[in-house]
Amino acid sequence: MYTDKILACADCGQQFVFTASEQDFYAQRGFSEPKRCTSCRSARKSARPDDGGRSGGFGGGYDRGPRQMFAATCSQCGKPTEVPFQPTNGKPVYCSDCFRQVRGN
Repeated sequence: MYTDKILACADCGQQFVFTASEQDFYAQRGFSEPKRCTSCRSARKSARPDDGGRSGGFGGGYDRGPRQMFAATCSQCGKPTEVPFQPTNGKPVYCSDCFRQVRGN
């Protein structure tokens, strides 16, 4: 059974609570105790390049180069477009404008 712990952030020095439930979560996944408070962890995460983990982080460190694009016709408006996957028969393909509409953004 875990009890809440008070830890000091390695970046800002502020104390933060490492709750019993967080300790259980970390232990189940084999993670070590956090060294930074939630604010500093978020700041570090947002400062990282948004590359989907393909460089730097865990198991990354490679650049897969430019993405292969495939010609297609939008299923909604009929415009020619390019998509980053091989279109298959029977599945709709959308241009970026129609995709945003379909997704609701």
